Amino acid sequence: MDFDVDEFLQAPLTARVATSGPTVRPTWFLWEERAFWILTGPWSRLAAHVAADARVALTVDVCDVTSGLVRQVVARGRGEIVPFDVTRGRRKLTRYLGPDESLWDTRFRDYLSAGPAGRGAVWLRIHPERMTATDLSYRVPAE
Repeated sequence: MDFDVDEFLQAPLTARVATSGPTVRPTWFLWEERAFWILTGPWSRLAAHVAADARVALTVDVCDVTSGLVRQVVARGRGEIVPFDVTRGRRKLTRYLGPDESLWDTRFRDYLSAGPAGRGAVWLRIHPERMTATDLSYRVPAE
C-alpha cells in the first residue's frame, strides 16, 4: 500500500531521533521545507551530540493493532543547529498542544517568549539524505 508521506508527517506523532553514542530520544517534530525541525536547547544534550557528530537517524511510526494500521518513515542525514524562530515554534507547539496557548504548560509558552524554560532554544534541522516510507498495514479479521 502506498501512503502520502507528507500527510503522514503532518500528524502529531512522536519521532525518535538517534545520534552517535548511540543515544535515542523521543521528540515532537515539525515537517516543513522537506526537513524535520526539532526544538532543543541547553536543557538537552542533543545539540552537543549533533555538534560532535552531525549524523542522525530518525523514525516516525504508528502501529495500531486494533485497526491494522502500521506505517513508518525512516530518515537518515546530517543534523544542523539553526536559530530558533517563534513563528515556526508556534506552528510546532500548536500542532501538539492545540491553538489556545493559555492552556499550555508554562515551559511551552516560555519557548515562544524566551522565558526561563525557553532561554537558549534552537532548532535541530534534519534534511534527510535518505528517507524510506513503508506501509505494513494489515486487515484485522472481523470478530
